[in-house]
Parts: sequence; structure tokens; C-alpha cells
Amino acid sequence: MLFFKLFLLFSLFSFTFSHDAAFDPHLLPRPLIIQPEDIETLFEKFDDELNLHCTSWRFSVEANNLSPWKTIPEECLGYVKEYMTGRGYKLDLERVSSEAGVYAKNLELSGDGKDVWIFDIDETLLSNLPYYIEHGYGLEIFDPIEFDKWVQKGMAPAIEPSLKLYEKILDLGFKVFLLTGRNEKHRSITIENLTKAGFQRWDKLILRDSEQHGKLAVVFKSEKRSEMVEEGYRIVGNSGDQWSDLLGADPSRRSFKLPNPMYYIP
Repeated sequence: MLFFKLFLLFSLFSFTFSHDAAFDPHLLPRPLIIQPEDIETLFEKFDDELNLHCTSWRFSVEANNLSPWKTIPEECLGYVKEYMTGRGYKLDLERVSSEAGVYAKNLELSGDGKDVWIFDIDETLLSNLPYYIEHGYGLEIFDPIEFDKWVQKGMAPAIEPSLKLYEKILDLGFKVFLLTGRNEKHRSITIENLTKAGFQRWDKLILRDSEQHGKLAVVFKSEKRSEMVEEGYRIVGNSGDQWSDLLGADPSRRSFKLPNPMYYIP
């Protein structure tokens, strides 16, 4: 951030000294006098512009308007950090949970035990923010080996608004299916982590087995939803932080996208 500010200031000096309408090679350029308050104003304008730029980028992420991306923009590191650790992220999570709860409460269940709500796990029920704090909030290229080490610790905390929604969904009588891109080898530690974080009484936990390795998430999850429909289930709700959790074949009657500006999974 400091580099960009200094670059802006240097550019201003360069522009001033090189644009004199009555340029005389025998005369020194007129000195540029900038008051401290002028510099502060320039920096504030720069900060405002950068904030708008990063807000626009995050909006495009959440609206699924960006092409597939691998890392957050370097200049938006501070913005993403402030959002993920500040009140903004928490408010957005609470909003999604609240709206999903209102929708669920107003649904009339069939009573045959076939009404299903699907939850993703990572950044939907469990937060991997402690891991991403150590890895640049998405600035680093994703390292599956390092992330697997984190998963094996079983330390991901609950996303509290999602836990409240999860419990409400169960109390209303929905079947709860957990559909995650995690590998089948992580089943035991995932169950342990979920239970420790407060999530219990789900009906199915679906992970990737060796046959699904390498499939795009949107393909894998579409196939699993199609299997549910073939078994007679009605998918009436779906919560996930990635568009690949929600799009594709046999989508839910209504889906709820949780915020996640740190990474993209196709």
C-alpha cells in the first residue's frame, strides 16, 4: 500500500516538473510547493479509489461475474483482510442465514421425509479463516498439501450464523445432507471437527471418493444432487459459499450463497 502511495506522489512531482508551457532549458523548473495537508488529501483520495476498486472486485466475485481466478488481487490484500476479520463479513453471514431461515420456516413440508436441505462444509459450516490468515487471505496460490494438513488438525471453528440455521433446519423437520468436496480419506476427521463445532444429527455426509477425484466441483455436486432426486428426494434448500455448490443439474428450489472473496472453486 505504501508503495502505491509513494508511486502516486512521485508521479505528481514528475508531471509538474515536466509540463511547463514556457519551458526554458537555461532555467530551473519552478519549485513545487505541496503542503502536508495536500499530501494527506491525495493519499485519502487514493485510499478511497482503491477501496472502490476492491469493493467492485468483490461484488463481481459474489455475483459470479469474474472469469475463473486463482488469487485475490495483490492490491486488495488489505481490503480482503479487513472484510474477513471485521464486521462486514459477519453481517453478510448473518443476513444469508436470516433470509434462509425465513424461507425455510415458510415452507410446507410434505411429511414423507423426502424434503432435503443441502449444506456445503468449508466456508459454509466450518471456517478455514485461521488457515487463510496464515496464507495471505487468498493471495497465495492454493496448496492442497498444506490445506490437507490443516484439515487433518480438525480445528476449523463453526460459522456461528450457519450453525443457528443448521439447527433451525433440523428442528423444522428437513433431512440434512452435507455435500462437500473434501476427500473420503478425511471422513473421520471431518465428522470429529463438525461434532466438536456443534453440528450433529445430519442424515448423510457425502465426500469425494477416488472415482470423483479430478472432477470439477460443479460436476461432482451436480451428479450427487441428481442421485438424490433419483432416490425420490426433493431438494428445497442449498447453502454454499461457491457457485459450484449451487449451480448445475438438479439445483435446489432455492439456493443461498455465503460470501467468500478468498478463493474460487470451479
